[in-house]
Amino acid sequence: MLRSTEEVVATLREALTDVGVVLPSLCVDPVTGASDEKFALVTLGRCNIRTAEKLASVLRGERPPIGAHAVDVRDGRVGEVMGHVGGNVQLRPVAGGREWDCPPESTGPAGQEEVLRARVRERNREARLP
Repeated sequence: MLRSTEEVVATLREALTDVGVVLPSLCVDPVTGASDEKFALVTLGRCNIRTAEKLASVLRGERPPIGAHAVDVRDGRVGEVMGHVGGNVQLRPVAGGREWDCPPESTGPAGQEEVLRARVRERNREARLP
C-alpha cells in the first residue's frame, strides 16, 4: 500500500527528530501537492549550517552526531560534539572553551539536566573570577 505524501513527510519529520535534526521547512511541496501529480514532491527546506552539519553527521553514522551533547564518562565533563577526527570524538565544553578528544566508547548521551548543570557550573565559576 502506498502512503500519502503527508504521511511520508510526517514519518521523515519524526525520524529526523529522533536523531536530533529539525528541518523547520519540511513539508509537502504546495505546487505539486495541489496538482494532479500522482506523487507530490517533498520540500526539505532551508536550514542553517549547524543543522546541515548535524544531518551529514547522522547520515555518515557518526556516533554521537555533531551538535549533540555528550558526557565524557572518564571524568564526567559534558561537551558538545564538534567533530570526529582520528577515531576520536571532539568535544567542546557547553559554555565554550577548549575542545578535547575523547574515544567514542568513552562518550555517553548527556541529558538536558546535565547540560544545564554544566552551563550553570561554568557561569558560577565565571562569577567568582576577579
